[in-house]
Amino acid sequence: MRKWEDNSWSIGDLRIPLPVVQGGMGVGISLHGLASAVAAQGGVGVISATGLDFMKQGRTITAEIRAAKEKTGGVIGVNIMVALRDFEKLVRESIAAGADIIFAGAGLPLELPGLLPEHCRTKLAPIVSSGKAAKLIAKRWQNRYGYTPDAVVVEGPLAGGHLGFKTEELTDPNCTLESIFKDVQRELEPYGSIPLIAGGGIYYGGDIAKILALGASAAQLGSRFVTTTECDASPEFKEAYIRAKEEDVRLIESPVGLPGRAFRSDFLRAVARNEKRPAFCEFNCLVPCKKTQAPYCIAHALINAYRGNMEEAFVFTGAKGYLAEEILPVPEIFDRLKSEYESGRES
Repeated sequence: MRKWEDNSWSIGDLRIPLPVVQGGMGVGISLHGLASAVAAQGGVGVISATGLDFMKQGRTITAEIRAAKEKTGGVIGVNIMVALRDFEKLVRESIAAGADIIFAGAGLPLELPGLLPEHCRTKLAPIVSSGKAAKLIAKRWQNRYGYTPDAVVVEGPLAGGHLGFKTEELTDPNCTLESIFKDVQRELEPYGSIPLIAGGGIYYGGDIAKILALGASAAQLGSRFVTTTECDASPEFKEAYIRAKEEDVRLIESPVGLPGRAFRSDFLRAVARNEKRPAFCEFNCLVPCKKTQAPYCIAHALINAYRGNMEEAFVFTGAKGYLAEEILPVPEIFDRLKSEYESGRES
C-alpha cells in the first residue's frame, strides 16, 4: 500500500496532493470557509451552490469562489444540482469566477459541456450512481461535444442528502459502493483513463485505502467534514451530528421525488403527521418539486438547519454521520485520516 502522501492524483492539469474530495453540502453547509480549509490541506474543497440566492445574506456563488481562492491556492470545486432551475446560470457564473471543477449531480448533466466557453480550464465531473448513467453521460458528451468527462464521482447507497437510487435499492444488500464502482469502471473503459472518485459511507482513512485499492483516484467525504470548526453550518447543525446515534439515521422521501438520508427529528415526525405542508411556494427552486403536493418545503427546512432553527428543520447525513464525536479543525481531520489510513481503520 502506498504511503498517504504518495497518493497524489490529477484531473487534467490540476495536480491534487491527497486523495480526498470534500462533498458539496447544501444549503450553506460547505461554503468558502470549509472548502478553502480542505483545499489548503491538499484535498479538493467543494462549495455547494444550492440555495445561495435565498439565504438572504448577500451570498453569491461568485463571491464564495473568490473568497475561497483568496484563502488558498488549492483546488476549489463547486457542486451544482442539475435539478436546480438556475443550473445553467450557476454553471456559467462558477466558470467565470474561476472554479477549478464543476461537480454536477441530482440529475443527468447531459448538456453540461455546451456551457463551457472556448479555452476554458474549468473541469467537468458528473456525479453518478450507476454504470448506466455514467455510460449515458459519457456517450452524449462524446457524440455531441467531443468531450470526455474530466472525472466522475461514483456515489454509493450510503451517501447523504439526496440519493440517486430507488428506495428499495437502498436496502438491497447487493447494492454497494464497491459493486457500483466496478460497474462504472467497466462502462467507462472505452473512454480512456478517467479519474474516478468514490463516495458514500467513507468516513475513516481505512475506508479511503479500501476504495483506492479498487482503482479509485480519490474518495469523497461529506459527513466527516461537518463537525469541523471551519464548516459553515450553525453550531446547532454540527451538534446534531455529535448527539446522533446509529438508530437516528433514517431514509426519507424528499419533495423533489428522490429518497434522502437524514437524522430523525421532531420536524420529520411532524411531516409524517402531515403538519408541515407549505401554504405557498416562496422559492420555486427545484424543477422536479411538486409544489402543490409537497409535504413540506425542503428549501425552508434546509435554510433553517443552516441557521440553527432545528425546530423547523432536519439534518441530512451520510450513513456514517453518527460516528462523529467532537468538533475538530480541518488540519486535525487530515492528520487523523492519515493515521487511520496507515492503521487500516474502517467504519
